[in-house]
Amino acid sequence: MTATIHRIGAARAPSLDPLVALVASGMNEVNSVILSRMQSHVPLIPELAGHLIASGGKRMRPMLTLASAALLNYPGNRHYKLAATVEFIHTATLLHDDVVDHSDLRRGRKTANVIWGNSASVLVGDFLFSRAFELMVEDGSLKVLKILSNASAVIAEGEVNQLTTQRRVETREEQYLDVIGAKTAALFAAACRISAVVAERDEATELSLDSYGRNLGIAFQLIDDAIDYVSDAETMGKGVGDDFRDGKVTLPVILAYARGNEADRTFWKDAMEGRLVSDDDLARAQGLLRQTRAIDDTMERARHYGQRAIDALGPFPASDAKAALVEAVEFAIHRAY
Repeated sequence: MTATIHRIGAARAPSLDPLVALVASGMNEVNSVILSRMQSHVPLIPELAGHLIASGGKRMRPMLTLASAALLNYPGNRHYKLAATVEFIHTATLLHDDVVDHSDLRRGRKTANVIWGNSASVLVGDFLFSRAFELMVEDGSLKVLKILSNASAVIAEGEVNQLTTQRRVETREEQYLDVIGAKTAALFAAACRISAVVAERDEATELSLDSYGRNLGIAFQLIDDAIDYVSDAETMGKGVGDDFRDGKVTLPVILAYARGNEADRTFWKDAMEGRLVSDDDLARAQGLLRQTRAIDDTMERARHYGQRAIDALGPFPASDAKAALVEAVEFAIHRAY
């Protein structure tokens, strides 16, 4: 029986369960590849990599690779190694991110840089990038190699671009969207698109899956931005207000700053530059975000990109895979409620 496709805003709370069930057997294959390829004769490498890989992440990106393959009825097995490749790229960027951001908690656990130090985290991240490229070469497709290597370069560009916006409350919304389009959405897009390549579908199909992943990635990040101010540590895997205390200029802050009066703008500048980090300062920030509807409008933009992701699946016939991919978008949005 084919699952029912529903739209954003449906009464039933969306879940990742259909996506997880769809790709469960395939993810066993992917996890087997991950475990075997993160091994090394240097004990610290699998120990550190395993700390993050086994820390309870949803493995959203490799699941999207498998689900996209299921959407296209791909009968082969090349996508297992490529899904593992996607996860290695993602894990490597997380290791590097935590060093750059001086993070001490991820998914509710101490970050690798806190336990083993910055140098080890950066170098193991490099190791995982190298493993990812080994897997790409083993696949043998220059097109796949081009898509994933380009995504890796774009992610790095996004990270550097983010440094230029760090603690700058005058950052424009368009510039911030460029940052998350590169830093977050590029790998979502590539994870989906490579399935069309291995399934030997036309470019229009590739672009549809690219659009789905890209818009989902942007929506996913915008919701993360919003729930940092309205959620809790158990939901987020980090402390509420961490972005605020770290001086991260995310979309809610950009909108609140643009809409505030002179006193509000002075507050945001002082906060983002690290001079206001107390619980009372966070409470004031949350009040200003409510007053300016910055959280509401951030979530509205996330819903917009989420709907674009769903619309990108329009060319594909109804199926369990399509329904699971639609519900994955709805789940990403619903995390903020």
